[in-house]
Amino acid sequence: MKITTSFLHLEHTPALDQKIKETTEKLTKFFQDKGTIKWSCYVKNGEHFAEIYYHAPHCEYHAKAWSSNLYASIDMAVDKIEKQAFKKKDKYNKIHREKSEIIILDPADAWMDQEDEDVA
Repeated sequence: MKITTSFLHLEHTPALDQKIKETTEKLTKFFQDKGTIKWSCYVKNGEHFAEIYYHAPHCEYHAKAWSSNLYASIDMAVDKIEKQAFKKKDKYNKIHREKSEIIILDPADAWMDQEDEDVA
């Protein structure tokens, strides 16, 4: 997974890099493919904003959060992405669960229900 970060109107520190790395690792349980994550952190009107863009061939997610603390903003944005991923996963499971009602029979009894037909 490719990760890019950008900062606007704030200082880029190793502590911020560590926080972004930890939260991105938290997201890898949802996104195991070769997508890209773009983090944008900036300050506007005294508020700290954190935006996450996740893009992959099969899906795209976006979350934006703001508060007076950048670390709290990052956590809120990650929570929003997790909610989106859970919602999509539940929707996918509901659709595919309704379509596939597979009944597994005992192999010995599987052919006893069928009547013999002449194949000529």
